Amino acid sequence: MLILDDILTDRGSRYAVSGGPCRSTAEARAFVDELRRTKKFAKATHNSWGLISSAEGPMKNDDGESGAGMVILRMLERAGLADHIVVVTRWYGGKHLGGDRFRHVQTAVRAYLEAIGGKGA
Repeated sequence: MLILDDILTDRGSRYAVSGGPCRSTAEARAFVDELRRTKKFAKATHNSWGLISSAEGPMKNDDGESGAGMVILRMLERAGLADHIVVVTRWYGGKHLGGDRFRHVQTAVRAYLEAIGGKGA
C-alpha cells in the first residue's frame, strides 16, 4: 500500500491518495478497511475509490463524494492501469468546493500515478 499524504489543501479541505494491487470487490473492501485502521483515515469524510478489475470489470465507490469514483475510474482507464485500486481521501474543511473538488481528485490521482512510475500521468 502506497499512501501519499497531504497532496493538497483548499478552503480547509485536505486530500490524500493511496493505492495498491487489487483484483476484486472483496479485495477493494479489505484495502479500504485496512486504510481506515489508521485513526487519521478513519476520521476522513470521504474515502472514494476506483478499480478496473480484470475479473469483474470497472468498480467505484464515491463514499459520499458524489462523482469522485467516476473521476478516478476514468483516469485509471486512460492510464491503462488494471487490477490496482486508487483511493482519494478527503477531510472536509467546512466550505463547499463545488466543481473544484473534481479537479482536486484528478490532482491526487495524477500524483499517485506519477509516484508509481508515470503511468498515464
